[in-house]
Amino acid sequence: MQPAVSKKPSWWLWPTILSLDAPAVVLLWQGLFARTAGVSAGAPERFVLGCSVWLAYSADRWIEGWRLLPEQVQTHRHRFHIRWRWEIFIVWFAVLVLDVGAAIRGLQEREFHAGLLLLLAVAAYLLSHQLVHRTSRWRAPKEACVAILIAAGSAVFVISQAGGATAALLAPVALFTLLCFCNCALISVWEDEVDLSHGQTSLALQYGRAAGLSRTLPWLAAVAAVAAGLTAGTAMAAVAACSAASGVLLGIVDLTEPRIGRIPARVLADLALMTPIVPLLLAGGPR
Repeated sequence: MQPAVSKKPSWWLWPTILSLDAPAVVLLWQGLFARTAGVSAGAPERFVLGCSVWLAYSADRWIEGWRLLPEQVQTHRHRFHIRWRWEIFIVWFAVLVLDVGAAIRGLQEREFHAGLLLLLAVAAYLLSHQLVHRTSRWRAPKEACVAILIAAGSAVFVISQAGGATAALLAPVALFTLLCFCNCALISVWEDEVDLSHGQTSLALQYGRAAGLSRTLPWLAAVAAVAAGLTAGTAMAAVAACSAASGVLLGIVDLTEPRIGRIPARVLADLALMTPIVPLLLAGGPR
């Protein structure tokens, strides 16, 4: 087993430690989906989504840190949530109040109801995977659950506005779900010793043969994205290009992980999902 992490993290780890990487990824894909569907993801939708994703990730790490003994901790992010437990709780509660207030005041009724349904799904996931079924081998792989919830979050407000254009989002959301699963599956392979030390079940630990498939999936996702781009209309072009690029980047990160180590690889794996920043900047930002 790798030794516990050093006490002082590098500067480039702080977005991950502070749970800011996942909100950034989801907001970028929300903006890309909005442009694909021809709708607007305004400030309320972006604010509520960003806060909600941060709240979910922080809660997951906070609960995880609560369960761990100091000698078990293998990551900077969990050590941070243990060291600053109650300060994070206060910030978390404040963000929750702001999030709920923004949702009530800024979201349309159908957006609010759709977001509420997704919130219940996230709460069910946290209850199941962190508490009730934490070590159950038969539970649904957390990597699949996280991928579905992340992709659903990025699309929920866009789909609520899209109306007849919802069908145009099926392929883009499916590609992003696959990419999120690739990201989580690779991390489960890289961090198998972390999950073992933390008493957490993962895809790599549940299914010993999953490692080979996990390392193939990014390349398959890239191929699927290219195929979708060639067969779909021009509206799909940006999504297909971003999906293909993210798949290739994830594959490259996995190839370099044995040399650079799991900690930089995890950071780079999240950066690999931020490819929508290119078309969004070229188009002048989110709608």
